[in-house]
Amino acid sequence: MDERFANAAGASVETVFREERGRLLASLVRRFGDLDLAEEVASEAIESALANWPADGVPAKPGAWLMTTARRKAVDRLRRDKTYAARLAVLQVEADRGAPAPPAEGGLPDERLQLFFTCAHPAIAAEDHAALTLRCLAGLTTPEVARAFLVPPATMAKRIVRAKTKIRDARIPFRVPGADELPERLPGVLQVVYSIFTEGYAASSGTELQRLDLAEEAIRLARILHRLLPGEREVAGLLALMLLIHARRAARTGPDGALVLLADQDRDRWDHAMIEEGSALVLVALTGGPPGLYGVQAAIAALHDEAAELASTDWPQIVALYEVLFALDPSPVVALNRAAAVAMRDGPAAGLALLDELAGEPRLRGYHPYPAARAELLRRLGRFAEAAAAYREAIALAGTEPERAHLRRGLDASETPRPDA
Repeated sequence: MDERFANAAGASVETVFREERGRLLASLVRRFGDLDLAEEVASEAIESALANWPADGVPAKPGAWLMTTARRKAVDRLRRDKTYAARLAVLQVEADRGAPAPPAEGGLPDERLQLFFTCAHPAIAAEDHAALTLRCLAGLTTPEVARAFLVPPATMAKRIVRAKTKIRDARIPFRVPGADELPERLPGVLQVVYSIFTEGYAASSGTELQRLDLAEEAIRLARILHRLLPGEREVAGLLALMLLIHARRAARTGPDGALVLLADQDRDRWDHAMIEEGSALVLVALTGGPPGLYGVQAAIAALHDEAAELASTDWPQIVALYEVLFALDPSPVVALNRAAAVAMRDGPAAGLALLDELAGEPRLRGYHPYPAARAELLRRLGRFAEAAAAYREAIALAGTEPERAHLRRGLDASETPRPDA
């Protein structure tokens, strides 16, 4: 076998699996009602693709090939298990006919969203169902999911196992919830969609700063939710937030993939049509009742996008919005972002004082933006030795090479400061 062809086929499998994994699992779970089985046969289908595609070529419809292979493997497994005999009789008829899965109740047009809502069942703890959905349906690795929730990977792995066990032991059905159940489950679904976007906006590991495929998939899912639930202001807020942030994607890295800070970005490269769409949705999100988490964050993002340059940004208004956001979500990450905004409004000493109040916060351990923010403010204050130590801490924690390279530049500037710095 030609090694180059084998490598190309392997890359094709990886690309297809990344694009199709959520759809594949969602379809398998809906058909067989067993998440563990769906994961296992999906993995076996990928192994088959790696074995067959280098010799036979990548099929014209690779997603359909994977689905057919996985479904056959699932049927074979069920056939060997007598406890599934009754279910297999029905499934085999559907498989022989090539019948598609029955249409979802409630009109959700994407099987992944259907399963997102299923995993958001109230019997499953919020932290557990979010972990399960991100790992199994969004395709994030356990460390990536752990990063999203600021917990160790081992803790996250336990949450995922616990959620699966709850679904199995409580016999929670894999079905679309009724209209009366959707509002209760919606916050969990929004959290998962936003976590997918966050991993796309700032990858937790690798050589690239952004994973645009994940960010765009999250936006696509949010658009579906907005069409289905146009009266839900937080859905509008989430979509607005992601659009306003994603609008800067082209300017966030240089030609060599290096990180470009907001202050240095070429704002002409921002997607202004996306900004306009997002800004209109902000008005929807903030009209008709108390503001929600996503609506407030979207308003902050809109203020950044509307400014012609960093110096003209309305920092007093951004700080005020962070106060509102902190009242809704008094988390250390919100406090960190608020401190950074205060530093822009009142100077680095004021921001650093707020950051120092967060020292020892367990949820910020291992979260590199915290030491990175301290390093920047310490450097601006001329406290170069302390800044260098903070930069080293942030470099050790940063997950992607563009982030590490940016922090190394800050470290170099702290170790060899200019006389006028």
